[in-house]
Amino acid sequence: MVERGIQKARAAIESTYIGKCTIYEYRTITDKKTGISSKRESSVLEDQPCRLSYQKIMTTESVEGAHVPVQTVKLFLAPEIKICAGSKIVVTQNEITKEYERSGEAAVYATHQEISLELFKNYA
Repeated sequence: MVERGIQKARAAIESTYIGKCTIYEYRTITDKKTGISSKRESSVLEDQPCRLSYQKIMTTESVEGAHVPVQTVKLFLAPEIKICAGSKIVVTQNEITKEYERSGEAAVYATHQEISLELFKNYA
């Protein structure tokens, strides 16, 4: 009975996934012809259904006496997906594509996971 409830809840959450994400890692790749190894970006998962959520919060820091609004971005996706620290996450949602990186540990639930994101700067 509990399992069925979790399946229904997961289906409900996944019905809100209006985006797609591709996960990239910076890996050592060896050329099969030359045997030369080099580090480069490699996709490890493509077109994974997901959803971005945005929230604006007011910071306690201020610029010239004014509080500065900061936007937080959270990625929702299936709980079994593993995203390594330092990965680049390219998300397309509402016809807008942006590059992000994981900024914290994922909160993993039976129905989904939530990952705080920051705009991608470069590989660590």
